[in-house]
Amino acid sequence: MAEEARGAGGVGTETGTGTGTGTGTGTGTEPPSRIAVTEAAAEVMRKLYATHGPLMFHQSGGCCDGSSPMCYLEGEFRTGASDVLMARLAVEGITEPVTFWMGGEQFERWRHTHLTVDVVPGRGAGFSLEAPEGVRFLIRSRLLTDHEDAVLNR
Repeated sequence: MAEEARGAGGVGTETGTGTGTGTGTGTGTEPPSRIAVTEAAAEVMRKLYATHGPLMFHQSGGCCDGSSPMCYLEGEFRTGASDVLMARLAVEGITEPVTFWMGGEQFERWRHTHLTVDVVPGRGAGFSLEAPEGVRFLIRSRLLTDHEDAVLNR
């Protein structure tokens, strides 16, 4: 069974719309998050959801396409025992959570990093659902704050 990234406020669970600037600092009553989604990426996800149905992401950490988040129909990519469920993203306009998985080795290297799913024009990976749309998903990252790190990596 795949591991889940631990965090306050639920295990690997995002609350709210799942969209925004990607700060995810967890100030106030909201717990910090590991992953945020830009509005541009959320719009592409909504389009893909309307066409294909429930979505999932996997980032393996390998070279080439493995270094980008790959978007699949939920369950189309078989996760393994070493994969980590980073989040169940709540995206406005999508009724089911969008799961985000990462390879275990990459998670160990990135466990102190906040990720933001974004989208840019260009050719995506051939197997990722957004490829025919003329865009590709990418990850923007920053180090977790001391507070976020203490809560998420305890």
